[in-house]
Amino acid sequence: MTVASTARGYLAGLAERIAALFDANAQAIDAAATAIEETSARDGLVYIFGTGHSHMIAEEAHYRAGGLALTVPVLATATMLHEGAIASTAFERMEGVIEPILDRYPIGPNDVLFVISNSGVNAVPVEAARIGKSRGAKIIAITSEIYSREAAKGRTRLADVADIVLDNGAPSGDATVAVPGSDLKVGPVSTSIGAALINAVLAEAASRLQTSGNGAPIYLSANMPGAAENNAQLIKRYRARNHHL
Repeated sequence: MTVASTARGYLAGLAERIAALFDANAQAIDAAATAIEETSARDGLVYIFGTGHSHMIAEEAHYRAGGLALTVPVLATATMLHEGAIASTAFERMEGVIEPILDRYPIGPNDVLFVISNSGVNAVPVEAARIGKSRGAKIIAITSEIYSREAAKGRTRLADVADIVLDNGAPSGDATVAVPGSDLKVGPVSTSIGAALINAVLAEAASRLQTSGNGAPIYLSANMPGAAENNAQLIKRYRARNHHL
């Protein structure tokens, strides 16, 4: 066995999956970037929600160096991991959990709502997409088409509700690398791929906004020249509508 062969195999496999993302999602990426461009023109916001590990995609896009300032994470302890992973797994499968959470966020017809769910069948993300859609928002899903089809068993999938579907291509169960001497697998990929997908969409949207002459509201890293002034202007513009700033 070569040195760190499992790690090498995982990284090589992840790189192959990320390299294949654009061809598999070209039309969806284009549509998602267009939706964000239109939202920006209406001075709307891009809300991002996921449960469990998927909530990290919402944080990835929030107040991010090189990221768009019009993004707003939807964050609630009950659906996250840091204060109770076992409980959050139970909560994400319960109907009715998300409605009081979304009541804190004035999502409407000027806005986009990303919903991230790898399996794409748990009650909370599916219900979040339905509620966002009922409010007139454009719904963009990041999910695994393969996994969600296998897991659905007659249930409505997030992909069935969303207006635009970005397929992360993750396998059922998420893990990708076999553990020698066992039937187990390690090396989940959905978080890495989800972060790559949402950043690809936001980058495309930012490029379009800038070239259209409207200007892209982009945060700079705090250690870059001009960052304090640039970011202060963006915070002033969005803070009243993003209570996580």
